[in-house]
Amino acid sequence: MYDIIKIREDFPIFRNKNLVYLDNASTTQKPTEVIKKINCFYERINSNVHRGNYDIAETATFEYENSRNEIAKFLNCSSNEVIFTKGTTESINLVANSLSDFLFQKGDEIIISEMEHHSNIIPWQLLSEKRKITIKYIPMSSQGTLEIEKLPKMISEKTKLISITHMSNLLGIINPIEDIISIAKKNNILTLIDAAQSISHLKVDVKKLNCDFLVFSGHKILGPTGVGILFGKNELLNKMPPFLGGGHMIKEVSMEKSTWGDAPFKFEAGTPNIAPAIGLGEAIKYFKSFHNKNSYKYLNELTHYLLEKLIQIPNITLYPSVEFQKNKGPIIAFDIKGIHPFDLAKLLSTKGICIRSGHHCTQPLLKKFNIKSLNRISLYYYNTKEEIDFFYKSILKVIKVLN
Repeated sequence: MYDIIKIREDFPIFRNKNLVYLDNASTTQKPTEVIKKINCFYERINSNVHRGNYDIAETATFEYENSRNEIAKFLNCSSNEVIFTKGTTESINLVANSLSDFLFQKGDEIIISEMEHHSNIIPWQLLSEKRKITIKYIPMSSQGTLEIEKLPKMISEKTKLISITHMSNLLGIINPIEDIISIAKKNNILTLIDAAQSISHLKVDVKKLNCDFLVFSGHKILGPTGVGILFGKNELLNKMPPFLGGGHMIKEVSMEKSTWGDAPFKFEAGTPNIAPAIGLGEAIKYFKSFHNKNSYKYLNELTHYLLEKLIQIPNITLYPSVEFQKNKGPIIAFDIKGIHPFDLAKLLSTKGICIRSGHHCTQPLLKKFNIKSLNRISLYYYNTKEEIDFFYKSILKVIKVLN
């Protein structure tokens, strides 16, 4: 049995009874345990890690590395394959920059998709300009799914990397990454999986997936902002040059030359985001404490309930259309004829309802649908049917005002 009342009690922000937070694909709220963990760091052991040999510094280092170990267990990998970054965006940029000289030559190819978040487009475009490589896009169908059957013919002997989102941040579509990785492996191509949205909703086992890289942001899974994860296979990380240079990522420094430490440390230059990293480890522990078949079933039923309400709204268009709103994450994008998404979201906010409007950092995807902006609702494990009912009644009132 899933105890939604108990779950909501774990989140201080919901003491505000007027708040209906439905923008979880953007960021999730933080449970008390995570907030306490971060506060404890600053109140009791605030110091730098991997440097001091006094008690609180050693304790801080232990907590920092314990968080890395917790995340490694969650992903099913070794702790030296887990690199702390600022988030998904920095993780992808790290890979792109580090692989720039290590892997790519003029004329090589990268394959991404028309579904990607800007964070999985722009780093490769910058790399393309720098190294004169070609970016190919797996096309998206009018139903919002990737045309994976076209992937084998897109591959050539110059294809070096396939970088793909696991779950669309706008449509909620879940991509068949197992099939994509299998195709890549048969052609000796590296793979990077953007798990920013899927990390909270799907089982992510990097050994089972056999991906080369996987990235996500801590704030998408109950953790703080400003911290993310890059998983990379150990044999690749050892070959890759560092992206940033500075303190702690070195073995030796002389006036003439420097040598690098081993992974993961050679990719963590300077003082890290210590408190957020420790907070992320606590967030993963909390997530594991409730995430099971019951929570998964609850969120699926809640998403279906939301869908039933949305299709009753006059002049609404869902993306993808209603018949394709199956086997996807708890994210639903929509617009209402004659009403600008910004106006709708802004008026709903006057009632305490938080939904997203805009291009959602997916302008190529929106262009595919010939639109410039959409509204998006994204649910999480602490949302309720009562909130959806209130949203439904409120949006009908707002529509009358805007019409």
